[in-house]
Amino acid sequence: MSHLPKILVAGLGNLPYPNTRHSIGQLIIDQLSSRTGIRLSSDRDGLSGESVVTLGNTPLDLTLFKSKHLMNVSGPSIVSACKTRGLPPNMLIVISDSSDHEPCTVRYRFGGSANGHNGLKSIISAFGSQGFHRLRIGIGRHPNMALSDYVLGKLSSHERQYWSAEGLDLVCDEIEKIAMKANP
Repeated sequence: MSHLPKILVAGLGNLPYPNTRHSIGQLIIDQLSSRTGIRLSSDRDGLSGESVVTLGNTPLDLTLFKSKHLMNVSGPSIVSACKTRGLPPNMLIVISDSSDHEPCTVRYRFGGSANGHNGLKSIISAFGSQGFHRLRIGIGRHPNMALSDYVLGKLSSHERQYWSAEGLDLVCDEIEKIAMKANP
């Protein structure tokens, strides 16, 4: 019997500001929790839950995590969640907002710089490694609004619905692809 891939998916965001573009990673964790039946419980550093689930045709041991700390300092709590479970950086998938991508898109990337994203900078600093998976969720930009104001704006009802249905399907497909690479 082959060993199931064990993966931690962390959604970036700020718990005090739900349903904002900047907290889209945490919104997607909530949707993944609902879809997979993984119940999130509170601990010192965040909200997490773990279960063996099947995404597509791939069974995996999946942990979902949302840090209680503000995004820009969430790295240590995410790294702690990985280390507690004995997971190296390459078994971490981070879901974050990306103003460089069109709304309602998912872009996969492994490693590389934080590209100016302070949540990713915090994780890279805490792990001492860039070697983790990223799912960058497109939120776009507003031409007449400061980026800081735009990312803290509320998601539209269309965006919230999209990330609970078709968009969540795309995220699940990407997680499945990563899990298959981890356990060929």
